[in-house]
Amino acid sequence: MKGAFSVPGDYIHFKSLVPLHKIPIGIKQWRYYDFGPKVVPPLICLPGTAGTADVYYKQIMSLSMKGYRVISVDIPRVWNHHEWIQAFEKFLDAIDVHHIHLYGTSLGGFLAQLFAQHRPRRVRSLILSNSFLDTRSFSTAMPWAPIVSWTPSFLLKRYVLTGIRDGPHEPFIADSVDFVVSQVETLSKDDLASRLTLTVDTAAVGPLLLSDSFITIMDTNDYCAIPQLLKDELGERYPGARRAYLKTGGDFPFLSRPDEVNLHLQLHLRRVGVEARADLVQGISKGGSGGSHSEENDGREDPNDPPKDDGEPSEGRSTDGQLHLAPESSESHSLDERLSHAIASHLVNEDLAVLFLPHVREIFFLYLLPLYLGSLYITLNYYWKVKQEV
Repeated sequence: MKGAFSVPGDYIHFKSLVPLHKIPIGIKQWRYYDFGPKVVPPLICLPGTAGTADVYYKQIMSLSMKGYRVISVDIPRVWNHHEWIQAFEKFLDAIDVHHIHLYGTSLGGFLAQLFAQHRPRRVRSLILSNSFLDTRSFSTAMPWAPIVSWTPSFLLKRYVLTGIRDGPHEPFIADSVDFVVSQVETLSKDDLASRLTLTVDTAAVGPLLLSDSFITIMDTNDYCAIPQLLKDELGERYPGARRAYLKTGGDFPFLSRPDEVNLHLQLHLRRVGVEARADLVQGISKGGSGGSHSEENDGREDPNDPPKDDGEPSEGRSTDGQLHLAPESSESHSLDERLSHAIASHLVNEDLAVLFLPHVREIFFLYLLPLYLGSLYITLNYYWKVKQEV
């Protein structure tokens, strides 16, 4: 977290391609990205205490290119969990989205569970990463919680950043930490106070109507700010959930291990019946026609009607192009690892093609053509000198 922060090139590309939306709903200001075909039920990403909507830019770019719709939101200024549930529901109504799949990390995972508990008809599945079930341990560790709203901004930022493990890190993890720290600097005093209040406000996740088979728990095995005891409690609550382990990745695997995270997200979406619409990817333009709320419908079918085959999926469901994941076992885990590596290799190659193909002409004229002309000039010059000597 030391030294000058350099904005990643792929983040600059993301900002040039994907529009940021800001809409007021009541007294709440919502800041979010919405990208990908609107006919696909969205995956909504909820960040942790130190995150913003921007921290999921690698998921937005990768999954939208595969034909999925991804919405990444900032947690608005809400001061208790009941207010969060109401505010989030109003946000979904405002962008005209009814059935959702939630991906939450840390605090975002906790808020995703609360929303699934109190609004079960809207949540089709959950992906929880480095998350927890209740706030008791955080409340105990923060005795000054009653005065958090009066605490100066620099102290709140310092408290949030002390929860992030400081180096030394391997380069990708170090870059992820630097990026998140840069996002914390953009948060206001009220934003930080609100998120810390949500972390320590007494609450616990109750029973969910959602079946464990529609839940994926994705944790890192090296370290993170969430104690292992709390992550174990989460796993015990959902014994039938799909487990996705990342050997390393730190607090922010969505930034440090994006290929692995994106792969597990894609496998989860396929498993719960969300089918990508890769045929609509070409319609995504720089103006954000990939699914922003500001786009008009232009007479197309209702983008928020669930796909014809997007009913309540079952364990034994079989559709073309969909992967089938068996319950967790040593054999299936080994098979899934081999499958994951194969698909990851394919996805990486596909991503490289998507990245470089639009720039082939630019690469040719800026680099290859001058090299060709230079070599041609040298050859002709040499030939002319030899001819003169003869």
